[in-house]
Amino acid sequence: MKSIILAGGSGSRLWPLSRDMYPKQLLDLGSGSSLLQQTFARVNLFCTASDILAITNVIHAQDIKLQLNKIDKDNVVLSEPLGRNTAPAIACSLEYFSQKDGEDDIVLILPSDHLIKDYDRFAQTVKKAEKLAQQGFIVTFGIKPTYPETGYGYIKTATQTDEGFIVDRFVEKPNLLTAQKYLQEGGYYWNGGIFMGKISTFKQEFEKYAPEICENLKSFDFSSSTKIDYSIYEKMPSISIDYAVMEKSDKIALVELMSDWNDLGSWQSLYNVKEKDENGNVLSGKVVVDNVKNSLIYSQKEIVAVSGLEDIILVETEDAIMACKMSAAQNVKHLYEKLKSQSSDTTKLHKTVFRPWGYYTCMNSGEGYLTKTICVLPKHKLSVQSHNHRSEHWVVLEGTALVLRDGEEFIVNAGDSIDIPLKSKHSLQNPYDIELKIIEVQKGDYISEDDIIRYEDCYGRV
Repeated sequence: MKSIILAGGSGSRLWPLSRDMYPKQLLDLGSGSSLLQQTFARVNLFCTASDILAITNVIHAQDIKLQLNKIDKDNVVLSEPLGRNTAPAIACSLEYFSQKDGEDDIVLILPSDHLIKDYDRFAQTVKKAEKLAQQGFIVTFGIKPTYPETGYGYIKTATQTDEGFIVDRFVEKPNLLTAQKYLQEGGYYWNGGIFMGKISTFKQEFEKYAPEICENLKSFDFSSSTKIDYSIYEKMPSISIDYAVMEKSDKIALVELMSDWNDLGSWQSLYNVKEKDENGNVLSGKVVVDNVKNSLIYSQKEIVAVSGLEDIILVETEDAIMACKMSAAQNVKHLYEKLKSQSSDTTKLHKTVFRPWGYYTCMNSGEGYLTKTICVLPKHKLSVQSHNHRSEHWVVLEGTALVLRDGEEFIVNAGDSIDIPLKSKHSLQNPYDIELKIIEVQKGDYISEDDIIRYEDCYGRV
């Protein structure tokens, strides 16, 4: 069996914790590992690591690879040059496996950001779906509704089989009255976006219903690279797998997902799965409450004090505060979109960003400059890199820095500084036993994290 993990998306309804550059699938939401890592571990029960492919946008590929390498370094990460929704992503992933091992295998396709704790019952569902997949069906995993949810698409079932159901139709996200009707009538399932089928079956249905995608795929060659060519990919239509194939195909079956499931698509869904105190509250961080009930309050840095409120969500991060009624949790996406339209940095990146070598915190920025504090852990080092649009000035605050610059080595002690000119090949390293902390001042006509050319990297990010 093969597996495709769909690891794109921004998780905008979990803003301000989820950001464009570090979305929810990469976050540890209190379990000790990210949703992505949990998804990988779940499918690793059926597939070896080399048969698990995660596909994501190129801006997330390095973080995805780093997280999965902590479990098994034989994983595969396919990077899209731009977002084109789930149908092109799945088609490219199928083509990768097809070129590598042929089309006879069954493939399990699933999002990277779902929370499923009961691995045993998930495995039982996979086994049932596998029998239908062997019969030539594309199988979708349906979640039995427990309340009239308006944020999910629905699937209407028809004939029942030994292992599941033949699908009648896919239904768009309903209004509340329609969702209540679905719940009363029965026979409707939430669409969780988990699919299974033979690679050959998927490819046949793509050829039949999404020929434009298949035509572009003819130019793909994954024999030497897992990076998708931009000039080819930009021609792909932006369309979901539901619209492109699932709603049109007559080969769709459904099995009921037997395990627990939560897509953690909003702060309310996160509240629903968290352990609550005697007042129904989920409190995290430096939180002080008085007469507060049925609320989620999260503090990342500052003390948050709340009194006399019920059914609210309050989230504090280093650079943003978000508050809403529990019932309005889905509308956080609207706040995110408004901020994005204003080009707010709070939608893109956290002030503190963690890397395998340590972390950095953005302190101040303006036209043509950015100031950071950087902490490099003992015995760690940054990649050998250069920048085409900015120079840097480093001031050592604590510890001692070993700096490589254009083939020379420099030892920079606390209180001393060094310049890194534009396009200079350089690396900041800490081969010592205590943390290294510096201030970095960037200056240039373009200040962005994507202005990095890596030449050597011990974390596999070249």
